[in-house]
Amino acid sequence: MKNHQPVSGTVSLLPVVSLKPVAMAHSGIWRFTSVLIALVATISLLAISTEKVAAADSDQAQPTLPTVDLLINGTPLTVEVAATNQQRYMGLSFRKTLPDNQGMLFVYQVERPLTFTMRNTLIPLSIAFISNDMVINEIHDMDVGPGQLFDSAQKAQFALEVNQGWFSRQGIEPGAKIVMP
Repeated sequence: MKNHQPVSGTVSLLPVVSLKPVAMAHSGIWRFTSVLIALVATISLLAISTEKVAAADSDQAQPTLPTVDLLINGTPLTVEVAATNQQRYMGLSFRKTLPDNQGMLFVYQVERPLTFTMRNTLIPLSIAFISNDMVINEIHDMDVGPGQLFDSAQKAQFALEVNQGWFSRQGIEPGAKIVMP
């Protein structure tokens, strides 16, 4: 092989062609642009990974999520909507309080068996498992404490967490229909 210098046995190096005269003419702009692109890419990746790690591993509640107003048996309820995997994972973890007529609605793409825990949850809650046509299938009280699993007996597309006892205080039972006014 012509113009190659053997390094060892079967490996050889190709000669490097210098583009120094061309590169030097634009070196300031090229360096600035390269550094800027690398910096933006690095910050973007760090922000994405830091957000996921911070939300999953922190001991802080996630920021307040977008809300919608619901009516259940004529009773108004404002709920934060947890629609992404990360939002559902964090749920009401680390929240110290939950106003009485507020809650969190967990939204899934399709009906399926659901399981909830009280991992890192500091307030006792009640949960309603809800069908795809917005009818409450079942309601469970969930006490504070690790190692508990709360399974839906039927497939559900939504779950609604509120302060413990809220459903019973409002006279809401399985079969109640949820509407958005």
